[in-house]
This record gives sequence, structure tokens and C-alpha cells, in this order.
Amino acid sequence: MGAVVSCVKAVFQSIGAALMAIVNAIGAIFHAIINGIVSVFDIIISCLTCGRAGRRRTRVRTRTSTV
Repeated sequence: MGAVVSCVKAVFQSIGAALMAIVNAIGAIFHAIINGIVSVFDIIISCLTCGRAGRRRTRVRTRTSTV
């Protein structure tokens, strides 16, 4: 009787693992699609603003030491 329960338990675990793999694959597909859309919008905004949007201004500071 214990072998039957163990077999049924293993079957349900494998079904659960397969379902989780499907859910993870769907999530990865959505993640890739959203990243692609964000990249396209980033390119469009960068093109429309001549690449100035989203950049931080950095000042070049020269240090002169007085002796």
C-alpha cells in the first residue's frame, strides 16, 4: 500500500513541476516582450531628443595644486 501512495505522490509532484515550468516559461516570455518594448521606447525617445534624455550631466573638474 505504501508503494502505491509513493507512486501517486511522485506523479503529482511531476505534474506540479511541469505546471511550474510552464508558468515560468510564460513569465520569461512576458519579461522578454516587456524588455523589448521598453528598449524600443528608449530608442525612440533617444532619437527624438538627440540622445540627451536620461543622461546625467557630468562636470569635468580639473584640480590644480598650489605649492
